[in-house]
Amino acid sequence: MTGRRIVVGDIHGCYDELIELLEKIGVDDDDRIFSVGDLITKGPKSKEVLELFMTDARFSTVIGNHDLALRRKWNGEDIELKSAQKEAHKELRDAKDAYATFFNRMPFTIDLDTHLIVHAGLRPNVELYSQTTGDMTRLRTLGADRESDEGTPWYHVYHGDKIVLFGHWPAPEPRRGRKAIGLDTGCVYGYNLTAYIIDDDEFVNVKAKRAYDNS
Repeated sequence: MTGRRIVVGDIHGCYDELIELLEKIGVDDDDRIFSVGDLITKGPKSKEVLELFMTDARFSTVIGNHDLALRRKWNGEDIELKSAQKEAHKELRDAKDAYATFFNRMPFTIDLDTHLIVHAGLRPNVELYSQTTGDMTRLRTLGADRESDEGTPWYHVYHGDKIVLFGHWPAPEPRRGRKAIGLDTGCVYGYNLTAYIIDDDEFVNVKAKRAYDNS
């Protein structure tokens, strides 16, 4: 792989901020851009974000919990969507088949040799093939409720072979563990959209244009 490996935190339909971030980085034709998932929901331009990732070969993504909810719905599962997911479902219905095909191809992890991308997290001391869908898309802490903000963050304990790059859990600054970096800096809530350039060990961010979601 030539060029840089650029990993972007949760985009959530913040297309304008994504384009500004890529321009700030100065993305070249041989660079690769990866997302930690949750391309859609809550922000204003889910469709534009999806079209970019679907049409530009430089872009790849793992699946996030919001992406997975729509995938399951489109695949006929009887699940109740959250309000933001319902809005995205409505926004994307005109080209539902094309989006569903794209969502069905989204992996849960992307292996970049030295680094591994996953949306939410990995259970410490559990082999990758034994990680659950729920953990990879929703894990935060290691207590009884994996989605709770209270308890021991998984990345404080995780010491795997590769550095894990993840999103899902917004914070003002990138979250850091010994072998993990969290890139969700809450763009959709009015904070920042952050990218990590692996090959330069550098963070780049842009400010959100406004808060799109207050939940």
